[in-house]
Amino acid sequence: MPRFFGTPDGVHVGQQFIDRKDLHEHGVHRPLQAGISGTGKEGADSIVVSGGYVDDEDHGDFIIYTGHGGNDPKTRRQVADQSPTASGNAGLITSRILGLPVRVIRGAHRGSSFAPPYGYQYAGLYLVSDAWAKVGRDGFRIFLFRLDRLPDQAEIWTRRPATSDPAFGTATISRRIRDTALSREVKQMYNFRCQVCGGTVPAFGERLYAEGAHIRALGRPHLGHDSLDNILSLCPNHHAQLDLGGMVILDDFSAATTSDLVPFADLTFASSHRVTLENARYHRHLWLAVA
Repeated sequence: MPRFFGTPDGVHVGQQFIDRKDLHEHGVHRPLQAGISGTGKEGADSIVVSGGYVDDEDHGDFIIYTGHGGNDPKTRRQVADQSPTASGNAGLITSRILGLPVRVIRGAHRGSSFAPPYGYQYAGLYLVSDAWAKVGRDGFRIFLFRLDRLPDQAEIWTRRPATSDPAFGTATISRRIRDTALSREVKQMYNFRCQVCGGTVPAFGERLYAEGAHIRALGRPHLGHDSLDNILSLCPNHHAQLDLGGMVILDDFSAATTSDLVPFADLTFASSHRVTLENARYHRHLWLAVA
């Protein structure tokens, strides 16, 4: 059966389900055990938030969700590193890149004010807006995913108000929407050209287009600064490559592909603009075990 992205017919936000079999039969979450439904080729269509990982954070309108693998189901402790190629993790990475909506189901557990009092509850559609790796609380490398709830849906069940995060905007694709005054200043320094490739995007009426890219993201949990030393002027392609982990910045301020760390360009800098090694190293650590 083809994987379906969206809310199944006859299902509504807030609907209760008795158990995993009930979720399966309604097409809300197909796996009877796994918390993530998806593959690297197709993307992830649904997840279950059930408090099984200590690094999870449930804020209602956005979730910091721990990927699959390395967790002892009896103690809920991480006992091994997670892999980005595990089917569920790879599926969420693909959903982020392609902007595919993910169904979120919450299971009853004590760790969240948004968890239902019993069984499982459908919370609606979310987008994977960020993905990164880090060493978790138990000392093993894990993959974390931020999911933001799409607007114009019925309210979610909660014992307290949901938390919003103004540093993130939600669109129909998995990209953050933000262009600050400092971002515009950086782009003007380079005449709207990319610091990696030197290219620009011609627009109507001899206008040029580039994007201001924050190296260390502003939103939770990264909490980077909206400052000149954290912003690059990039073309859309290299901005996406930076955000999606395909490119990192080395200590000599060259741009390298993450897969092999082979430099393919030196960043160009205006005389009045520099970015810090601290921000470049932070970004690298999101994608590389040793950076």
